[in-house]
Amino acid sequence: MTDLGNQMETEKEREVFQRAYQLFTKKPDWVTFFREVLGVSGIVRKAYTTRVEMEEFEQTETYSTIQQMLAKLREGSSPSAEDGEPIRVVTVRLPKSLHDLLREEAYEHRTSMNKLCISKLLRMIDKELVPDES
Repeated sequence: MTDLGNQMETEKEREVFQRAYQLFTKKPDWVTFFREVLGVSGIVRKAYTTRVEMEEFEQTETYSTIQQMLAKLREGSSPSAEDGEPIRVVTVRLPKSLHDLLREEAYEHRTSMNKLCISKLLRMIDKELVPDES
C-alpha cells in the first residue's frame, strides 16, 4: 500500500476511534455502545464496508481498544428490556464436554455462563476456524 493509502487508513481509523471514544465517555449501556459502534449499522461497519476491510481493521490496535471499551461498559450492566433493544435467545447444541469446560471457565472467571458466552461471541474469529455448512 502506498503512503497515501496508509495515511487514508490512519485517518479512517482515527475517525472511527474518536466517534467510539466520544460515545464511550457518555457511559452508555454496553448494548447501545455495541449497536452504535460495532453493530450492523454502526460506525465501524459504515467505515469498513467490505469483509476484507473489516478483517484488516479487526487486526488493529484501534479495534482492540474499542473491544476494551466494550468490556469496560459490560462490567457495570447487563442487557435488559429497558435498554431499548429486545433481547433474543439463541439455543446452541454442543457436546457435554464443551458445556462442562464452559461452566468451569465461567466459574474460574467468577461470572455466569451467559456472560462468558457473550464475551466469546463478541470476539473476532479467524474465518478459517469456521466450518462451511456445505
